[in-house]
Amino acid sequence: MLILLPPSESKWNRPRGGPADPGTWSFPDLAPARAAVARDLAAVSASPDAAAALGVSEGLLDEVARNLALDRLPATPAAQVYTGVLYDALDLASLDTAARRRANRWLVVVSALHGAVRPTDRITAYRLSMGVTLPEVGALASHWRPALDGPLTEAAGRGAVVDCRSAAYAAAWRPGPGVAERWVQVRVPGASHMAKHTRGLVARHLCLEGVAARSVPAVAEVVARAFDTELHEPARRGAPWVLDVVAP
Repeated sequence: MLILLPPSESKWNRPRGGPADPGTWSFPDLAPARAAVARDLAAVSASPDAAAALGVSEGLLDEVARNLALDRLPATPAAQVYTGVLYDALDLASLDTAARRRANRWLVVVSALHGAVRPTDRITAYRLSMGVTLPEVGALASHWRPALDGPLTEAAGRGAVVDCRSAAYAAAWRPGPGVAERWVQVRVPGASHMAKHTRGLVARHLCLEGVAARSVPAVAEVVARAFDTELHEPARRGAPWVLDVVAP
């Protein structure tokens, strides 16, 4: 099973330790695409109009400045780098040993900078969102789409794909033929805060339950053990199933 998560805008980084080693990250086939984004991001982050180019306020220029030293700053497991509402609800650190092992296998964070990482990959806090267009690589979702197709299709294997991403990050990869019929988007009615919180709870619940579902109805059955749910079939061929989820 593959559970897709968005990154968080807020990130934490340990103050000491060795730098990231991209050669140790999951999905090594993404190395060329990762390097291209990193070079482009560094150039943009050093420019006088960096804040505007990256779509952030002037008050975040300290975070933008980190983009210039990503190969030197201390690395931290992605499970700790990403913080915020979804990750607070997911609360990986509190999972029991078996559930944490499943989380490390099943969870993948789709990243504007790295393409895709697993919780154990040691990365560095950065400032970049998927909606940005960089001068050389162009629109990031378009840049990542072909690069992610092979690695994420392989990661899905024969299991279900549970999609907890926001729209911007969902644009970076759509499962193709052979996988799309096992693809379900988790939809949460209400405000963005509640949607993030509930998606984090759903991902946590799936890791705790430990059912390696191979079909969307099987995913829905597991989620329904803890949430009010309603499953909708795909609107057309190649489109995802949609699972509406309401936290109790």
